[in-house]
Order: sequence, then structure tokens, then C-alpha cells
Amino acid sequence: MRLPENVRMLMARLRQAGYTAYAVGGCVRDTLMNRVPKDWDLCTSALPADMQRVFAGERVLETGLKHGTLTVILGHEPYEITTYRVDGAYTDHRHPDAVSFVDRVDGDLSRRDFTINAMACGEDGAVLDFFGGREDLKAGIIRCVGDPEKRFGEDALRIMRALRFASRYDFAIEPETDRAIRSLYPTLDRVAGERIRVELLGMLTGPGVGRMLRAYPEVLTFLIPCLKEEVGYDQKNPHHLFTLWEHTVRAVEEVPPDEVLRMTMLMHDCGKPAARITDEKGIGHYPGHQAISARLTAPILEKYRFDRASSDRILRLVEAHDIPLSPDRKTMLRRLNRFGEEDLRALFDVHRADRIATGTRSPAHARERTQELNDALDALLREHPCFSRKDLAVNGHDLMALGFSGADIGRELDRLLEAVMDGQTENTREALLAESAKRRADS
Repeated sequence: MRLPENVRMLMARLRQAGYTAYAVGGCVRDTLMNRVPKDWDLCTSALPADMQRVFAGERVLETGLKHGTLTVILGHEPYEITTYRVDGAYTDHRHPDAVSFVDRVDGDLSRRDFTINAMACGEDGAVLDFFGGREDLKAGIIRCVGDPEKRFGEDALRIMRALRFASRYDFAIEPETDRAIRSLYPTLDRVAGERIRVELLGMLTGPGVGRMLRAYPEVLTFLIPCLKEEVGYDQKNPHHLFTLWEHTVRAVEEVPPDEVLRMTMLMHDCGKPAARITDEKGIGHYPGHQAISARLTAPILEKYRFDRASSDRILRLVEAHDIPLSPDRKTMLRRLNRFGEEDLRALFDVHRADRIATGTRSPAHARERTQELNDALDALLREHPCFSRKDLAVNGHDLMALGFSGADIGRELDRLLEAVMDGQTENTREALLAESAKRRADS
């Protein structure tokens, strides 16, 4: 395995000072998979004080000295280096109460979560693999190091990490690891919301997301209880061939692997069970389920600490997930005014996924329709149309000069915008001022 020059240099510095050192964890895994590692982490027999002496003169961040970790900055790139260690008891099921430094790398690797993350690579490029990580990589398997129940009992977040890795690499989960997940997933309630969010979104955006959602609905519905009724839910509607959960899974799979879009499709129909009415023929209808879904989604986004911008977008898309769309110019302007370009294009994807996931719509036709909408939007934007207040040829100061004040200014700007979008008035300063002056005189 070939190591980057900076990594070899760091290892050489430690070796020359009398210590052993290895690249470890995800960087080894990704390199063996012919992927570019996001970062390079090292482990070493050197104690923190030893590392500080070895790297004196370099820019060093004391990122976690009590756990044996410091970060060396080389060429603006950070490299975490950690003393070989074993963990003590995890009484909070998240962090070790204490760590003990050891002088052998195999002891350090034995504490890691999965075999594919428990490999190390020396300065010479030779890979150390004590737990079968290379074989599991080749076979496409996620397997805990040692006893899965012990690994998950130490840190419940590893349950979600297993699902994330399985989705990201489209791997299977080894049977004993699978059984431990199904037994211990309720311990996820001990994990901080923001940590759950990171792993959940990582799972949702992986190519294996459909398999994970189908295989572990109990885990997802434990984290997001409003999804529980979807599992096995017969929609009793001829336009839907699948249960509500299967429809949701297919919709998630169909949108691009974007965090906002995948979370939108996971939540878009969670309000259906509460909204259902059944007609005299026994057919289910779901009036108002869009707003109910958004209302149920909001506390989930708060619980898992989604940032405000993402939360606002997800809620907006959930509530509008089946709003009528048309390539018609006037309709497109209205949607552009309401959603802006980014979210409107996202809605095109949401619509396509929602329709394909019914099982009754032609995927090819749905994709053609999405292309038609995008083409119409492209053509409209080339005209530089007026679809927001800032596009108007007049502003609030102009209206104040005509005698408008307070909230009337905003109302008048909105009225002018409506008139321009409807084609009733030209977007020129002269036309708009004349329109507003007339309205002011008539009032």
C-alpha cells in the first residue's frame, strides 16, 4: 500500500526517535478500496509528551492529550497522531471512562469497531490485519471486532455506524453483528442527537440505503417514531402498489444522494396515517397529509440538531412535495416566486421520486416530465424574469415618495409583483409608478 509523502515523513520522524508508528483506520480501509481517504490518522508507541518532543518546531494542536491524541499540521493538512491505547469501561455507553496506553499496535486495533476499520499500515506499505478486515472488504461485509454485543454496549452509536458503512459501501452486515443491532438498538436513546444525525444522513445518502431501510425498519422507527405506522401500512389506494413504508423507501432511493432531498423523502408521507379518510368504496384518501407530515417532521429535525437552513428547506419541501407543477410560464413564475430556483429544482426531483415510488407511474415518463420542467425553467431564467420584490423596477423608497407608508409599502410591492408575473403590467419604473400612483389616488 502506498502512503503519502507527509505520512511517511511523520512515521520516519517517530521511527528515528525510537518509536513505532502506523497509518490506521479509515485511511487504510479507503486506500485498499481504491478510494481517496478524507484524512490520514496515525497511531504510535510514543506517549503524548514524547510526540511533543518529536514534533517540536512543527505546528501542533493539543486536540486530545488526555486520550493520547495530538494533531500535527503539515502544509495546511492536519494529521491526528494517537498513542496506542486500550479503553476502559464505558459506563455512559458512549465514551470510555479512562484509557490506558499500551506499547503494541495490536492492542490498539482490538478496541476498534469493525474489522474493516481495524487495519494498520507501516512505513514500508505493509498492512497489519489481525481481524480479517481485508477479507471482509473483499466479501463486502461489516463485522464487529470481537463480540458485537460488547462493541455496541461500549458505544451505541456504533449501531448507526454499522448501518452507515453498510449503506455507503453497499455491504452486507454479518449475522452476529446483525443480531446485536436488533437486540441493542434501543440503547441509541443514550446518544446525543447531533451524533445520530451525522450517521443517519450518512446512511441515507449511501447507495445501499434501500437495503438498510428495508432490513432495519425497527431501528429507523425507534429514532423517528412517527414513521412506525408506515411499516406494513396498506394505503388502500389504486394509485399505490406498495405499503407506505415501501413507497417511502423507493422514494428515498429515487432522489439524488443529497442530504436534504433524502431526508425530505424519508419524511414526506409520515402524516398519511393521521390524514386518511376512506370513501364508500373502501379507497383511502389523504387530504392535508402534506401539512401533517411537515408538522411531524419539525420536532425530529430539532431533536437531531439539523441546522436551520437545512431544516427550513426540508420542511418546505415536505409540505409542498406534491404541489402542482407545470412548464406553463405563469405557473413556473409563481413557483419560482414561492420557492426560488434551488428548491424549485429540488421539487422537480421530489415529484419524480414520489411518482415513480407509487409503482403505477412509468419511470421513463416521470423522468421526461422532470426534464421538461427543468428545460422550461432554464428557458424562463434566460429571460431574467421578475419573480421577487428585488426584481421589481421600483422599491420601497419609490412608494414612500408616492405617500405609501408602513405595511402598505410591502402590500403594494406584492401587488405590483403579482401584476408583473400575471403580465398585466410591464416591469418598468414608469409603468409601476403610474400603477401605484393611480391606486394611491383611488384609495
